[in-house]
Amino acid sequence: MPSALEQLAQSVKERRAILFVGAGVSMSVGLPSWEKLIEHMVDELGLERDVVDRPESSYQALAEYYRLKHGSLGPLRSWMDREWSVSREKVKGSAIHKLIVSLDFPIIYTTNYDRNLEVAFEVHDRAFVKVANAKDIAKVNGEVTQIIKYHGDFDDDASLVLAESDYFERLSFESPLDVKFRADALGRTVLFIGYSMSDMNIRLLLYRLWETWRRSGYERNRPKSFVFMPQPSVVQEAVLGRWGIDMLTDEADRPEDALVAFLSKLKDAIDPA
Repeated sequence: MPSALEQLAQSVKERRAILFVGAGVSMSVGLPSWEKLIEHMVDELGLERDVVDRPESSYQALAEYYRLKHGSLGPLRSWMDREWSVSREKVKGSAIHKLIVSLDFPIIYTTNYDRNLEVAFEVHDRAFVKVANAKDIAKVNGEVTQIIKYHGDFDDDASLVLAESDYFERLSFESPLDVKFRADALGRTVLFIGYSMSDMNIRLLLYRLWETWRRSGYERNRPKSFVFMPQPSVVQEAVLGRWGIDMLTDEADRPEDALVAFLSKLKDAIDPA
């Protein structure tokens, strides 16, 4: 029986796989962590520093408060756009981004707001279409890679899923991009990279996908999906396995090195030298 990596490689080779990219990929080229975003909002809002250490001080809740105090997220979005930007040269030199482009997924979803994926396709001279809202869906065709900005894009303030109420609205799983994801994912393998499995938004997404198949009565016919984790976890492996998702790992000193090693092995499995 083929290994999990071989099964994934076959799906990618046949262009029946979707890539889902999280914050870990952007952090690999120097983008700040969520902690820095929280600290900035605390300073802008004139709050005490100990607010950062409180359980209720998620970046989503602080962003909601920011919107209430300032009337909009515009100034915060502008700051994020400046701070969460790296040079084209740095993206071009990123082994992770080069591997993502070379693996040639037909569809890439990302919860990252930054433009690094788009820049990677540009610097490696590969065509793509960006989708950040319902209007953009009309631009999609089957000829070039789709980069779906699942939580919005800096070029469209209204598309950003950043504050707590934005996330609550997405919990219904009924926005145009949610409908598109269900349609795209139901018949394809999905590979998640750059995510912490403590992220409840992604866990809910995975659960909802499994639940859709379970209710259909054809759960056994669901294409297998995968999540890459830099460190193995028997707990996560068991829970995700229950939802039809295999965990793949490749340990290294740094998470980004582990991801490079994994993507390189996947590429080699698709196209052996």
